[in-house]
Amino acid sequence: MDWVFLAPISAAISILFGGYLFYHVYQAPSGTEKAVRVQRAITEGANAYLKILYTALVFVALILSLILVSLFGIWTAVAYVFGALCSALAGFLGMQVALMANAKSATAAEHGLTKAFPVAFTAGGVMGMAVVGLAVLGMSVIYMVFRDPEIILGFSFGATSLALLAKAGGGIYTKTADIGADLVGKVELGLPEDDPRNPAVVADNVGDNVGDVAGMGADIFDSYVASVVAVMILGASLHASDPATYGVNYVTLPIVLAAAGIPASVIGMLFVRRSEAENPTKALNMGTYVTCIAFALLSLGTVYLLGVSIAVFWANVAGLVAGVVIGMTTDYYTSIDQKPVKTTAEASRTGAAINILTGFAYGLLSIIPPMIGIAVAVIAAYSVSEAMGLPGMYGISISAVGMLSISGMVVSSDVYGPIVDNAQGIAEMAGMGPDVIRVCAQMDAAGNTAKAITKGFAISAAGLTALALFAAYAETVHLTTLDLLSPVVIAGAFLGALIPPAFSAMTILSVGKNAFKMIEEIRRQVREIPGLLAGTADPDYASCVRIASQGALWELVGPGLLAFFSPLLVGFILGPAALGGFLAGSIVVGVVFGLLFANSGGLWDNAKKYIEDGALGGPGSEEHKAAVVGDTVGDPFKDTAGPSINTLLTVVALIATVFAPLINQYSLPVMFDWFR
Repeated sequence: MDWVFLAPISAAISILFGGYLFYHVYQAPSGTEKAVRVQRAITEGANAYLKILYTALVFVALILSLILVSLFGIWTAVAYVFGALCSALAGFLGMQVALMANAKSATAAEHGLTKAFPVAFTAGGVMGMAVVGLAVLGMSVIYMVFRDPEIILGFSFGATSLALLAKAGGGIYTKTADIGADLVGKVELGLPEDDPRNPAVVADNVGDNVGDVAGMGADIFDSYVASVVAVMILGASLHASDPATYGVNYVTLPIVLAAAGIPASVIGMLFVRRSEAENPTKALNMGTYVTCIAFALLSLGTVYLLGVSIAVFWANVAGLVAGVVIGMTTDYYTSIDQKPVKTTAEASRTGAAINILTGFAYGLLSIIPPMIGIAVAVIAAYSVSEAMGLPGMYGISISAVGMLSISGMVVSSDVYGPIVDNAQGIAEMAGMGPDVIRVCAQMDAAGNTAKAITKGFAISAAGLTALALFAAYAETVHLTTLDLLSPVVIAGAFLGALIPPAFSAMTILSVGKNAFKMIEEIRRQVREIPGLLAGTADPDYASCVRIASQGALWELVGPGLLAFFSPLLVGFILGPAALGGFLAGSIVVGVVFGLLFANSGGLWDNAKKYIEDGALGGPGSEEHKAAVVGDTVGDPFKDTAGPSINTLLTVVALIATVFAPLINQYSLPVMFDWFR
């Protein structure tokens, strides 16, 4: 029996549950007129940026859809546009709820942590349900209509196009504003966090939404879809080669597993909402563990329902365990209560340099457990699958689906972070009192850890997804091994290894360039607006929002061209084997850089917050100024370069997979018999 019909049903449950969560957020009070006025300013800035982003997406989608029509046919192009639209819609809906919930969370904080936390997390849940619901709905509808995984590959390519624009562009935006606000506001002027006298404070809060809500949502939507499509392509190949052994259920299995992840995420989210939440970090972590256990049980039922090999279940478990290891590692290295954060804060006694060195060193150490976890998951999934008669690469690819099937819960925790960050900003700007600000700061510290865990999860998931796409690519071009004695494979690996650092450098330089403009604008306003620092005159918030918006997408041109054309140039000039080496090099180096950036940046941020909570002299002390500099270094690490690498890995692997048939036929080594 074809069980793929369960997927749209599960997607409908996800969307309906998201509506239920939205209703609860909507019912919460918005607070004072001043709080609503601040919220409205943030909303206007975020929507203005989204308009620019989606306008750019229309142009990119138009060009790429014309290319896809000419090369692969009309339906692949239609699926591409549909994928971009679904991803954009999920980001738009989630961000609108996040923008609505920030003031509501601050207002709820007047009644304590146990009232405020559920409002913020519930709003994050709307985004989580929108991402997984629209993704599963889109994939299942396309498959039920066409019965061809190659068409769904177009859907995935559409999601990837938005992810590259949204994540990297949002990261540049948010850190342009954040660095300017911190360096001038805190270090030069001695203003507290989110002080309304700081001209960049609204742009900073807008950036939290465009970077960590719309951007991260598009990123995980992208990896989520790509992992499913890769396994479907492998399953279709297995079914075509041996239909008696590998039935059509091996093709539809990943969609059904993704569908099973939706009720698992719902269970985890309900667990979090019903917790007392005296410790937000603990509540979020427990919700993730509950989701993993629920999904493991549901995946076991799915295996028996579809009649596929039990190896699928163990491969899923391998992916889930790797995800938990990554989460626990990130929690240890970035939590405000753990030794690395406190040690890095203590290092601020000697100035910014030792703070930066300490945080960077801990960031390097934080790479070790996740990389070992991924390696163990890969070996376990491969070995168990081979031992039970299932191809090892299919098992590895299923482990990526297993890790990403809990994305509903993961995205919910991630979006909680920028909501409570905005809530603290609104509480400060609206003058809501020290107790409210303290509650919001406590939620924000947990939100920083949650965002760091999500980024670590997303980077590792992107690595496994890229491996799954690599397997699909290898299947398409009939690449059975990578010969490291072959000069083109070695050359491809080195070329692939340079792409993540080059991409990261371009995005970080973009942040620096735009932050320079932001700093100069803040200084200009301080000089030229009488009474600004006295609080008797309002800053020109709109000019700072405009600087961040205009610079963000324009700076994406270089990184975008690098991501799109580098695999095509390597593939068509050096051939399919070289492109295989290129993918391998980019995956390994990308995961290392991504984890380093995400964890060190999160650690520096919470080291600063540890001092702002009263340790080491508190806000305004020399230690605090040193920690702010460290946090400023970490800002583009954790919110621009690191998360953008997730999208880079998926984009590169997906482009290789989409164009694999052409590379296999028209690359120079194939046409002229080179490097044989």
